[in-house]
Amino acid sequence: MIIDAWMQHPNAGWIGNPMLDSLRRWRSGKWSETALPIQDPIAEMDRVGVSVGMLCAWHGPNGPMIGNDEVAQYCREYPDRFVGIASVDLFRPLEAVRELRLRVKRDGFKGLRVLPWLWGLPPDDRRYYPLFAECCELDIPFCTQVGHAGPLRESEPGRPIPYLDRVALEFPELRILGGHIGVPWLSEMLSLVMKYSNVFIDTSAYKVSRYPSELVEYMRGNDRHRILFGSNHPFWPAGECIAGLDGLDIGEAARSAFLADNARRLFKLA
Repeated sequence: MIIDAWMQHPNAGWIGNPMLDSLRRWRSGKWSETALPIQDPIAEMDRVGVSVGMLCAWHGPNGPMIGNDEVAQYCREYPDRFVGIASVDLFRPLEAVRELRLRVKRDGFKGLRVLPWLWGLPPDDRRYYPLFAECCELDIPFCTQVGHAGPLRESEPGRPIPYLDRVALEFPELRILGGHIGVPWLSEMLSLVMKYSNVFIDTSAYKVSRYPSELVEYMRGNDRHRILFGSNHPFWPAGECIAGLDGLDIGEAARSAFLADNARRLFKLA
């Protein structure tokens, strides 16, 4: 079984956003240039054996980019294939908490995702804190991006130390998932995983062939690591991201943890 920790299914507005032009230079073709029907990612999942995708909404300072309603609809249509991850308005904290609570309790969403580079605010900013408390009450993880920003935005808000370090210290019950590995601050991100039992990493936006050696050595040396597979569909479909995994020689226990077990534990999936 494979669980993809980071997917989104974009609409035409998201696909056409100039902010994402830098990503299109890396990855041209239908996945990054056209808003495709939902059946296309399901076909890709079937082709490579991805059972479940954590399907993320996007919300930025100018409003929803991929709305929670859109994600909820896909999850209702394909309840065995998609699990929703909410996104909310950081600038309206009361509304954000209520929206998150609604999505978890009514629509079965299993996490909150906020992209620091999109807001220009690192995760230790005061605007996040009501949401962290609500995540703890709802028993869901906070999903974010760590490392450099691929889109045309500053990368500093994605630096793990001091920002995520402070959050993990002040919210010991909060499960935290840092997506996109953390380069160029991978050592910082791995140090947080080793320091805090509630911090995880996902490999979204990276092909296996591009995994940093430091990450691979950590996975080889620790069968109970907290690294999750993620693709970042549609820019990087799961099949391209997972190709070559056998060549890493990480061992069966570490492989199972990477592909599914850690995601089940983090998101508390059945």
